[in-house]
Amino acid sequence: MLSRDADSLYWLARYVERAENTARVLDVASRLASMPVSYAAGHGNEWESALLTASASELFREAYGEVTPERVIEFLAVSDANPSSIRRCLETARQNARAVRGSLTSEMWDAINGSWLDMRKFKARDFRLEALPTFLNWVKEASLRFDGSAMRTMLRDDAHWFSRLGVYIERADNTARVLDVKYHVLLPREAHVGGAIDYYQWAAILRSVSALVSYQWVYHQNLKPWLVADFLILRGEMPRSLAACYAALSNHLDDLSRAYGTAGPSQKLARQVHARLEQGKIEDIFQGGLHEFLQDFLADNNRLGAAIAEQYLH
Repeated sequence: MLSRDADSLYWLARYVERAENTARVLDVASRLASMPVSYAAGHGNEWESALLTASASELFREAYGEVTPERVIEFLAVSDANPSSIRRCLETARQNARAVRGSLTSEMWDAINGSWLDMRKFKARDFRLEALPTFLNWVKEASLRFDGSAMRTMLRDDAHWFSRLGVYIERADNTARVLDVKYHVLLPREAHVGGAIDYYQWAAILRSVSALVSYQWVYHQNLKPWLVADFLILRGEMPRSLAACYAALSNHLDDLSRAYGTAGPSQKLARQVHARLEQGKIEDIFQGGLHEFLQDFLADNNRLGAAIAEQYLH
């Protein structure tokens, strides 16, 4: 496969995943903002946390200045000033899909092209706070349609593997950022971990990644911060966990190495990170500092993305 085609497939998948992740970030913020005052609404940092999770705080302030719910929704959903807004993500994904139209099945093309056409039908009123859940649900469903069509119709060859690498690099980044922002920004300073504010915030975050019921199945107890962190970092059966993402990344990079007859830095780095997650214990992570662990993970994830690009996409 030509490197430019591999690059387009990789970024097509990343931008679709990023659109869904941004919708999930907005979902968390809107849920927290709608809570009763006694359960954390009114603290005003849920919209700032959405920007931080999306790595867009500085860009937002350059374009909009003061943080308000309306401005954050516009910036993350449709703004041209944000190259990672949901609208821009779907637009860029469609451009990449057109570049590799011959490598996609008809179902995949219909899913991404249809999503872009539908996105253009939304009006300003659809991004108001009271109407936001309908739009966010549509974004998540659009991502599921594309991902489902890829999983059900695509040949298991290098085109599929490059596409899945994009999904899991992006997903791992988002899960780590959600956890990091929760622990260091979202919880008000005067609130105690384990208190009512903490409980409702964790519930909103787990619900936003479709993991609240799964958490209860695995742990059979009330929400506890260290168990939520364990679930989203180390539990391989949770599809959005860091461990699950790196199991998939290692497998697909190994698929590429077998197909191309050689391994390289990306395979080595993915195996190293995966091994640390497989052998990790949540007690050790908390003892060393969750923030420090997540920052190190994000740096490793960025290094893996760069290694994949250098090895295959340039």
